[in-house]
Amino acid sequence: MSKNHLIAQAAEQLWQAKQNSSVCDPIRELAGDAGFSLEEAYQIQLLNTQREVAQGRRIVGHKIGLTSKVVQTQLGVDQPDFGCLFDDMIYADGEDVALSSILQPRVEAEIALVLKQDLKHERHTVVDILNAIDYVLPAIEIVGSRVRNWDIRLVDTVADNASCGAVVVGSRPVKAKALDFRQCGMVLTHKGEVVSNGTGALCLGNPLIAAVWLANTMVKMGTPLQAGELILTGALGAMVSVNEVGVYEAQIQGLGSVSAAFV
Repeated sequence: MSKNHLIAQAAEQLWQAKQNSSVCDPIRELAGDAGFSLEEAYQIQLLNTQREVAQGRRIVGHKIGLTSKVVQTQLGVDQPDFGCLFDDMIYADGEDVALSSILQPRVEAEIALVLKQDLKHERHTVVDILNAIDYVLPAIEIVGSRVRNWDIRLVDTVADNASCGAVVVGSRPVKAKALDFRQCGMVLTHKGEVVSNGTGALCLGNPLIAAVWLANTMVKMGTPLQAGELILTGALGAMVSVNEVGVYEAQIQGLGSVSAAFV
């Protein structure tokens, strides 16, 4: 069986899992001992992205995943990954999120950027990123996996749109110059208990470093980041599984709070 056929088969497996709201086996198993390369995993992601757009969904931004050095070590990788954010993935602070709408949901608090300029250079600097930011928001990414029991390796999560389910964004825009991104402290609570905490330094050392990586990567892919896009820069602390309805609230220093309300 040709690799192109296997790539199409993997995309179809993930697509059907989403349509049926059911989990599937890891897509890496389809390729046998040869496996899928990282490039092939992104080809799988792209096939389903094109399918989503053809059905009317609109790309409004991108997420950066695998920004934790600990998680990178666990998956045996030395770089982050990315996925697309679609218009119907974006929730307002406190807006109800159906627990059943995300497969195997988990939450993590992040710093979100909204761009006012395109990022088209072959190599960007942190200054380029700061100049391109319109404003910053606190965010809770709701990650989800179509792969049964989160049994993922790098190619599985990349193919599965970087395991992105939805994102809740805060309501108070903050200018980038008001923040020290690296020192932004985060506390995520549920039912009054702290379930995760961290700082910007846990996101590749600085969320702006993650943003530089994404900007450069998207140029290489031929799809540069554009003005108006929402960028999730990566987790500031550990992911937390969501097993019941309720509210998860993130407080991020300098950005205020944002809440994901599962119903």
